[in-house]
This record gives sequence, C-alpha cells and structure tokens, in this order.
Amino acid sequence: MVRLIALLIMLIPGLLAAYGIKLMRDMVFGILQNPFPYLWLQFLAGLLFFLIGLGFIAGFILHRDRKKNKVQPRFQRK
Repeated sequence: MVRLIALLIMLIPGLLAAYGIKLMRDMVFGILQNPFPYLWLQFLAGLLFFLIGLGFIAGFILHRDRKKNKVQPRFQRK
C-alpha cells in the first residue's frame, strides 16, 4: 500500500511536467490554449510547470538515494 501511495505521489508531478512540455510545444506551433491570453504567457506557465514537476521528482530521488547512502560525497549531508 505504501508503494502505491508513493507511485501516486510521483505521478502527479510527472503529469504536471508533461503538461508543461505540452504547453511549451503548443506555443512553438502557435496554438493558444484556452486559459492563456498570450503565447508568451503560455510558454512561461509551461516552463514553470515543467520545472516544478522535474524539481519535485529530482528532489524525491535525491532524498531516497541519500537515505540508502548511494550518493557521491559532495551530495551527502554533513
């Protein structure tokens, strides 16, 4: 049950990052999505979604690897 909850927690930021990539791709092709009035605003929102999702996943992996002592010495906490 714990692994299922962890999977669901990781799925939400992954979907957020994927939606951010979609928004940035649509801006490149000139497709304006509904809640955004300008293409540049859509791109910035997509970039923000992507960075938040990627940062959460990277932080989760770093935290897990630190607990298992599988990181290089420069990433270990002092």
